[in-house]
Amino acid sequence: MLPLTPPRAPARASTPVAPSRAARLVAALPQLRLPVEGLLLLGCAWFALLGNRRFVQAALSGRSVSDASAWGFGAALIVGLLALHLLLLAPLSTRWTVKPVLAAAIVTTAFATYYMQQYGVYLDPSMLRNVLRTDWHEASELLGPSLGLHLLLYAALPLLVLWRVQLVLWSWKRSLLMRLALLVAAVGVLVAALLSVFQPFSSLMRNHKEMRYLITPANVMWSLASVAGADAKARSGPRQAIGLDAHPGPSWATRSKPMLVVLVVGETARAANWGLSGYARQTTPELAQISDGSLLNFPYAQACGTNTETSVPCLFAPMGRHNYDEDKIRGSESLLNVLARAGVGVTWRDNQSGCKGVCEGLPAQRVLDINPPGLCHDGRCLDEGLLAGLPDMLRQTHGTQLLVLHALGNHGPSYFRRYPPAFARFQPECRSDDLRTCSREQIVNAYDNALLYTDHVLALLIAQLKAQAGSVDSALIYVSDHGESLGENNLFLHGMPYAIAPDVQTRVPMLIWLSPGMAADRDIDLACLRARAARPAAHDNVFHTLLGLLDVRTTLYQPDWDLSQPCRKAQP
Repeated sequence: MLPLTPPRAPARASTPVAPSRAARLVAALPQLRLPVEGLLLLGCAWFALLGNRRFVQAALSGRSVSDASAWGFGAALIVGLLALHLLLLAPLSTRWTVKPVLAAAIVTTAFATYYMQQYGVYLDPSMLRNVLRTDWHEASELLGPSLGLHLLLYAALPLLVLWRVQLVLWSWKRSLLMRLALLVAAVGVLVAALLSVFQPFSSLMRNHKEMRYLITPANVMWSLASVAGADAKARSGPRQAIGLDAHPGPSWATRSKPMLVVLVVGETARAANWGLSGYARQTTPELAQISDGSLLNFPYAQACGTNTETSVPCLFAPMGRHNYDEDKIRGSESLLNVLARAGVGVTWRDNQSGCKGVCEGLPAQRVLDINPPGLCHDGRCLDEGLLAGLPDMLRQTHGTQLLVLHALGNHGPSYFRRYPPAFARFQPECRSDDLRTCSREQIVNAYDNALLYTDHVLALLIAQLKAQAGSVDSALIYVSDHGESLGENNLFLHGMPYAIAPDVQTRVPMLIWLSPGMAADRDIDLACLRARAARPAAHDNVFHTLLGLLDVRTTLYQPDWDLSQPCRKAQP
């Protein structure tokens, strides 16, 4: 009987694909056979020797290479670091998780060491929160060829070694005994290492507490746990209401015109380079031309933090820096909620990375969504976009209003991207995202050009407020969220722990402009306020000064912190 289907053609032999040269090189690498505990030891040795170079260098700073005690101190620190990371990573590592855990730690350490070495930062909880809140556009400016080379050496190579390790698997009883023995040995070694250098080490840690945030990846693990815990606590319930007694003051009933206060929250501007505050260069030429006495510059203003994630919530909190409590600040409503409760119309307009929770539940706009013509490109907008539609907004103003403008300002490291070509007056300028490729002169020139543009935006805003002075009483307050390091002492950008931060990161520009109608309505003596401006001020003053200018009454108000209160001719 004939078959119902034709016979199959003989299968054609498949042609083997020749492995690539890279694959052959990888396959040629020797394969290590290690138990979980051995792999942990190898990984922690890597962290101790190469992941903590900055910590060891800082600890040995000032010690002579020829001093035998310095070598002993350094060796004890490295051994202690190895034992510390064993204690941190061993509880997370099993035969199934040890490779993912070490891989994550290696990649984290590679990124952390790059930015700590490149910019001189410390990875404390405040800095890590700043990192976690960074959007893609900010992060992309911190990427560059030097980072790629660093990752190749500090991440790709150790990951390759990790991939070539074949785990030796023991019975669960033997694994348990070995793990317990490893942990006990790690504790013993850590204690012995610390005791051998107890006197110099305890003195070092007591006098330089911030150095613990150089120990990598322990710093990331600790800071991540701290931030996660704080955020979980903040999310566990609604924000604590504050200023429940807020209500309009008596001036609201007698006003003949609407009132608008504009608060401009700047970014990364430092007082040291602010023209109005005596900088050798005139970086504020347009503001300097306002000669009618209505503009008041505060040259000695102190920021609440050294990064946006700290400073912005603090700026709108009643406790400020003088009574700082991060949990209470993040878990409570802000000044904006208090003002809205009293009947002030509050609007937040953002050209940055959000309001950090202070405008929660209130009207908010993004300049990128408004998309003013010619001002936005690749997901970023110039700060003139904050003023889009402002003349129309002024003509429609009614009642009492607060407009908060969150500027991009001098956000680094790409200072040259913060201003249009017309403001590139100081030359040569740094036109690179990697500040290490530029001279300090180029970095400062680009930074100062960005300040020139901030000066222009503020002057333009004041001009628009002046144009409507006949129909709207208005005021402007400008203050930067924090300062910036431009290479002094080999430090760049910002975010240093507040206790050791240089003045250039904590001293910021601050100014107040009042229309004639605003000064009259609040009965403010401008000569008195000018004298007050010559004395120290701080972010702490903003909360109470806004309450005073807007005449909102609440028990939260502390007149001693209101910059305008001593200068009111008729005290409330």
